[in-house]
Amino acid sequence: MELTWLLILLAVCLGVAGVMGILMVAAAFKKQIIAEDIVLERLPAAFDGFRILFITDIHRRRLPEDMLNPLRGKVDAVLLGGDLTEKGSPIERLLDNLTLAASIAPVYAVHGNHDYRANITLVDRMIRGSGAMLLEDENHSMERAGARLILTGVDFPRKGGKMAYSSLPGVSEEDAGAFRMILVHDPLWLSRQQEVPADLILAGHTHGGQVVLPLLRNRHTDEFYRKYNAGMYEIPRAGESALPPLKMLISRGYGTAHLPLRWGSPAEMHVLTLRCGEKQHSV
Repeated sequence: MELTWLLILLAVCLGVAGVMGILMVAAAFKKQIIAEDIVLERLPAAFDGFRILFITDIHRRRLPEDMLNPLRGKVDAVLLGGDLTEKGSPIERLLDNLTLAASIAPVYAVHGNHDYRANITLVDRMIRGSGAMLLEDENHSMERAGARLILTGVDFPRKGGKMAYSSLPGVSEEDAGAFRMILVHDPLWLSRQQEVPADLILAGHTHGGQVVLPLLRNRHTDEFYRKYNAGMYEIPRAGESALPPLKMLISRGYGTAHLPLRWGSPAEMHVLTLRCGEKQHSV
């Protein structure tokens, strides 16, 4: 009798595990765009309403034409936050994804760790061939009605470990106080920065934990990721800086790493509308 109950219990456990597996695979292939405003005190008034399609950690997934085509002409820039592909993923899929992104608005991209594990020479040729601008520790200046926004792309360390980043590229004396946005794959970059001369950071890499079980929550071994995992954060400035808090958005990303499984951390893309803060509106 006891053996029978043990077999029944085992069968139930296997059944539950099987259902959970199916649900996690299904969740890995769901798609959504999160639209949100980001209020920034120092944003130039000319850039109020500037819209960004932000996508990171695509990995092996195909970007959804049915969701992205309607955005053509309705966003001002597409920012790709690294891990655009991975080793073993069809290169044609990367080309298709880049072609789609470039048809929507000007594209700016940075490398992620998985991009370097693929054929990086071919990956870079695809990125640049699509018309996208690959920012490797570089600044790009955007202008509107005489106002300027600086986009800085931080390259993932090609060698020397995940914290061996180059210094932020400098800006001219004329742009020293300009509004600056940083695109970086791994938000852990922030943990080694004593001061960040920027207003907004867009990052990915974490996948929001990817599989987040109710009782375990975020069990990442690195303390930084336990604090900065996914979502929008306000980070106080060091010392007596008169600058407003630094804002950082960490996306859960669109694809998955290692296994096509998600739970408690849905795949996401973002349409971000930059808005002037109260100080700007009151001018």
